[in-house]
Amino acid sequence: MSKKPLILGIETSCDETAASIITENEQGNPIILSNIVSSQVNVHKEFGGVVPELAARSHVEKINWIVQKAINESGKKITEIDAVASTAGPGLVVCLSIGLSFGKALAASINKPFIAINHLEGHALSPRLISNLDYPYLLLLISGGHSQFLSVEGLGKYKRLGTTIDDALGEAFDKTAKLLGVAFPGGPQIEILAKNGNPNRYNLPKPIFNKGGCNLSFAGLKTAILKIAKNIKTEKEKFDLAASFQKTIEEILYKKTKIAFRDFENRIKLKEKIFVVAGGVAANKKIRSMLINLCEEKNYKSIFPPIELCGDNAAMIAMVGLEKFKLKQFSNLDYPAKPRWSLDEEAAFLKGAGVRL
Repeated sequence: MSKKPLILGIETSCDETAASIITENEQGNPIILSNIVSSQVNVHKEFGGVVPELAARSHVEKINWIVQKAINESGKKITEIDAVASTAGPGLVVCLSIGLSFGKALAASINKPFIAINHLEGHALSPRLISNLDYPYLLLLISGGHSQFLSVEGLGKYKRLGTTIDDALGEAFDKTAKLLGVAFPGGPQIEILAKNGNPNRYNLPKPIFNKGGCNLSFAGLKTAILKIAKNIKTEKEKFDLAASFQKTIEEILYKKTKIAFRDFENRIKLKEKIFVVAGGVAANKKIRSMLINLCEEKNYKSIFPPIELCGDNAAMIAMVGLEKFKLKQFSNLDYPAKPRWSLDEEAAFLKGAGVRL
């Protein structure tokens, strides 16, 4: 029996220090041997958001023992690793540099290939960690830093169908929570508050709702929340605003996803219509339920990776590293950090906004 590749993945694009070891079985399906994620929530809580310098310092303090823990839990030895894959972008450059430098140094020290990974590609391929998912499929990536519809057509083959022209959806959730007095990271608490509120109390704006294809915008919605929140005096009003925000997001995603379905089907011939939702916001149960119902309505198979693989993690980085290793797509040790790194390099950009409309 031939030895299967053993890949170490490292992720430090924002405020999670993560490491993972994966391999594959005889059928070529990936096996996660370890997946360690260390959050920095307590580091940034008092500031109401991620402070890049503090995040980088925390990565420096933790990365060595996080990587060692991933190796120990995998039951393997560092000398058995066949390649090291590190996130090179997009993300906070001071954070990216920590994992990137560590990965390069480790790869050099054990004389094994180094592979620079696009963080978005990790999310794009993450469902392949838990299912025999064939290309192509439509991906909705909704997280604190990214909101995109992507046609995933193969390793290195991605077409961006839509993206946010301002805030990411996760950022909009976190900022709304902050305005309602919920401690960082408050985004996940919005759904809980919304359960006690009237979703029809406030008529909130839906920016570019009737234009821009499946592109998204949340800045105007955030501004409306800011104005209303200043005049809130009771807990009931807070619950009602949270519920109205949740409902508005669901309505935006419902319409924009339908448009993305149309654009996806017009772009490529499909054997099966598959829709994958990844990123931290994919944990929102109301959004999940709405998107599952939409998939049933439009005859799509819906796939949501497990919660631990939706947010930032290193298993998805190792997954891309595994695919690239098998194709011998290695990176030089002088590969730079890329804080802005699009998966679709050919995407046309709207002047001044950085998105295609």
